[in-house]
Amino acid sequence: MLLHAESTHIPKQVIVWTPKGSGNNTVLPFDTSLYDLKKDLPPKSDIATKDGLFVLSVEAALINAPEAFYRSYAMEAQIVLSGLKNTGPLLVKLLDGGHVLAAGRIAGALRRVGRDSEADTILKKMKAADYDVRERDPFADVAQVMPLEVGSSPLAARINAAWDTHRDAIVEIFPDEPGMPDDKDAYLAKIDDIYVNDAYHSLSIEGYSVTEELIEQVRQGSFDPLGNAEHRKDVDALAASGYWQAFQAVRASIEKILYGEPAGQVVRLDHDAWFEELFRPSVTAGILKAGALAGYRNHPVYLRGSRHTPPRVEAIADGMATLFERLENEDSAAVRAVLGHWLLGYVHPYPDGNGRMARFLMNAMFASGGYSWTVIDVDHRAAYMSALECASVGGNIVPFAQLVEDRMRWSGSLATH
Repeated sequence: MLLHAESTHIPKQVIVWTPKGSGNNTVLPFDTSLYDLKKDLPPKSDIATKDGLFVLSVEAALINAPEAFYRSYAMEAQIVLSGLKNTGPLLVKLLDGGHVLAAGRIAGALRRVGRDSEADTILKKMKAADYDVRERDPFADVAQVMPLEVGSSPLAARINAAWDTHRDAIVEIFPDEPGMPDDKDAYLAKIDDIYVNDAYHSLSIEGYSVTEELIEQVRQGSFDPLGNAEHRKDVDALAASGYWQAFQAVRASIEKILYGEPAGQVVRLDHDAWFEELFRPSVTAGILKAGALAGYRNHPVYLRGSRHTPPRVEAIADGMATLFERLENEDSAAVRAVLGHWLLGYVHPYPDGNGRMARFLMNAMFASGGYSWTVIDVDHRAAYMSALECASVGGNIVPFAQLVEDRMRWSGSLATH
């Protein structure tokens, strides 16, 4: 079920069915393990191939999933149910296998996510076959269950479910929006004032060795990694140069937002230019190949020290389209900023620069509500990464939202213009 829901975090334990199982539990890093269970394989009709693995088909997985799964993995269960365009094949397996308990459980789950007619059909057909079926809602103890678009991709469904689940908590944490500033030039001047601090902390979080002096030299043009052969070898200076150029592109986007263009639409149209500027100096200097400017990644990525695994390449375009749709339709600037930042990092669409792009997006969204530019400082890196992990793996956005709100208040003292 987790694989069919395209859950991207590593579970604590994976159980492998095999007739040659020995009941051995292999302990793996990060408090995870692999358990080989001696059990006959299911019939071929119940087996599907997903990413090179033999897994139970969606229908067989739903029939075998116990009620506890719906409580422990409520979002994943909802995503799997929403992905069922047609419940006919599932009904055939329920009837042929006489799966009375599973039929009652699945009917209750379908009804809870708004698919009443299909729930009724399962109950009617099972009873017509003389099975004594009793509907039971496996989500009975789950506070938040919501209808998702039928047939939507797992990643799109996950983004929509996460947005609907977390937005109210974020609204509670953040102060009311200041609103668009009357003096737009003064707002932009504060962004200019905070640049050195922002660049230093954002680049340091990503592991670059930069100083405020280097960042200022790059801004003033006295340290020229493109025109000076020696400077061209300095990877940190190239990163600072790219950050300066990208920052200017983001500033231009924010100016559009301040003058009334829809924030979500601006970011949808401009984010690729931000990414291009971020890495153009390294391409020009020959450090990176030109293909680095293409945009979204075309290979899998893994995050060191995290149980979250970014989605498959094939899912990125759909996931990002859904993210931008939610940004465009969300009323709260704080929600756009916090969930935009987290979910861009969750999808991890780029081969590099995801953290910097997420923080740029966050601040463009904050500007749309008149909030100040927010710096995530390197001293809070551990808390920042832990909060992102808590959201991506633990399903709890509150620590991340609280950290961002706290850093917003701190950042207000950095701009002195």
